Amino acid sequence: MANKVLDAKGLKCPQPTLRLTATVAQLKPGDTIEVIADCPTFEVDVKGWCQRMKKVLISLKDEGGTAKRATIKV
Repeated sequence: MANKVLDAKGLKCPQPTLRLTATVAQLKPGDTIEVIADCPTFEVDVKGWCQRMKKVLISLKDEGGTAKRATIKV
């Protein structure tokens, strides 16, 4: 299993989830991806994305400031 890190800091909605979609397409089932973003709507957006895409949101943590780190199982 691979663990990919996607740095989406500085990007605003919908860019973090669009980049997440493109990156996940390159991963295999069972892989995980960590996305770090500081977009104000990222927390809500990533939860909705996981629900729509049927992916498991393992964790969502504060990274300091406005940044959040989402760990997702593909």
